[in-house]
Amino acid sequence: MSIADKLEILLSKAKADAELKQRLLDTRKADDQLSEFCRIAQENGVDVSVMDIVNQGEEFYAEIKRSTNGGGENSPDLEFQNDEYSIFMMRLGD
Repeated sequence: MSIADKLEILLSKAKADAELKQRLLDTRKADDQLSEFCRIAQENGVDVSVMDIVNQGEEFYAEIKRSTNGGGENSPDLEFQNDEYSIFMMRLGD
């Protein structure tokens, strides 16, 4: 199962459980947001690690770079990277 699939499962669980949703939203205040996020996910049966989330964002960014003008040195610099944690939080909402 891909990390995207796992995050979809966690999102569905959080939308159905107000306490879980709030715990996940509260990770934004943690010193180590990703570690806390992953710990809560794992407690709720969704096996994700910090590296899973980081790699997902980097792989997406790399795919975009490769797809623009053939990638490589002629590829324009993109001013962002895909941050799966932030995207998840945005989708979860307040």
